[in-house]
Amino acid sequence: MTADYNGYWKMISDENFEEYLKALDVNVAIRKIATLLKPDKDITQDGDHFIIKTLSTFRNYNMDFVVGQEFEEDLSGVDDRKCMTTITWDGDKLVCVQKGEIEGRGWTHWIEEDELHLLRACSCIIN
Repeated sequence: MTADYNGYWKMISDENFEEYLKALDVNVAIRKIATLLKPDKDITQDGDHFIIKTLSTFRNYNMDFVVGQEFEEDLSGVDDRKCMTTITWDGDKLVCVQKGEIEGRGWTHWIEEDELHLLRACSCIIN
């Protein structure tokens, strides 16, 4: 049985987010706004089908996917890119790999002690 991600999750802290956005080459104005936000996540899970709504006062972003099935993700509300995304289970963790203009990006979600954790990844090299 996989973890139950259903619920409304409020952000408590966000570390190294500006560095992550910089590595993705997000423009400075959007980076500054994004680092001030404390978005919430509203997650609906039905087996391997997920709807994750990231909600903030600036922009909302919806992600609808089935674990293990690749889909085209439109990140126009995030960093104005499109990519092919696959999300898989690693135990009770959701692991996302995004392939596109910037390689090596993705994230991992997991629940620990009634808190939803998010680890963003970008193995980009920026000069």
